[in-house]
Amino acid sequence: MRFQTLLKCGALPAVLFLTAIAGCSTNPATGQKQLNWISTEKENSLGAEAAPKFVEQYGGDIPSESIHKYINDLGHRLAAVSERPDLDWEFHAVDSAVINAFALPGGKVFVTRGLMKELTSEAQLAGVLGHEVGHVTAQHIGQQMTRAIIITGIGVGIGVAGEQSDEDWLTVLGVGTSVGGGLYMLSYGRNQETQSDELGLRYMTHLGYNPIGQVQVMKVLKRASGGNGRGMEFLATHPYPDTRIKHLNQIIREQYPDYKDPQKYRVYRDRYQRTVLAELKRLPKPGHDPQSQPDG
Repeated sequence: MRFQTLLKCGALPAVLFLTAIAGCSTNPATGQKQLNWISTEKENSLGAEAAPKFVEQYGGDIPSESIHKYINDLGHRLAAVSERPDLDWEFHAVDSAVINAFALPGGKVFVTRGLMKELTSEAQLAGVLGHEVGHVTAQHIGQQMTRAIIITGIGVGIGVAGEQSDEDWLTVLGVGTSVGGGLYMLSYGRNQETQSDELGLRYMTHLGYNPIGQVQVMKVLKRASGGNGRGMEFLATHPYPDTRIKHLNQIIREQYPDYKDPQKYRVYRDRYQRTVLAELKRLPKPGHDPQSQPDG
């Protein structure tokens, strides 16, 4: 039986059945049942401890107060219209040339300088950040960490919800190893990426951003990877860009048929150019990059 099937509520081996029931709940963002052993309090504490390590490993925050404020303002507006507005949200623009974006537990969201340099509008950035907010609200991180703990628990005789220490969870997250090493184990599945794409559309359109920006991000990533969508860390374990583009276009046609209405949905190319792209050109080149990166 595939492990994903085992993780469905009530489908775990008997030794984990009762604890699985305790950790099974309906997610308000997706409306689906999920197995997640990490409480909101634990999620916040783990994210608070892990985030500074990832900031450091990704070259630190970009040395620009204007970009820092811009990312934080946009990120917090997206979080405010999500199903989990009360998390300890943080949004980091990190000084790495790697093209990537990812989220940690507790609403700690990262976007790299390398990715921001490839974007051309605020709507595209809203699509990137909205997608990562979607991973947090759908609690994909907690689900994947629970999955990893169960895999480890089966092998070493643990695996009961509540028995894991903070050190156990942080090890799974990749803290204390090469940055991102643990998060390769937490790579999201195709369904989770699709959910986050749809949630990202939900949040960005609530703020009046044109949902086509999300499609444009996929095209940017495809182009940056040489046109085939392969060989880039951001895309290594994600659905092929053309698959996501096709799905996003379908959702936009069905749910946002008026997306071309400039009175309802905006793009804000000029503002992104002034605030981000022009500022990045004035900054010194980014420092060292990590050898491996988590996926967003």
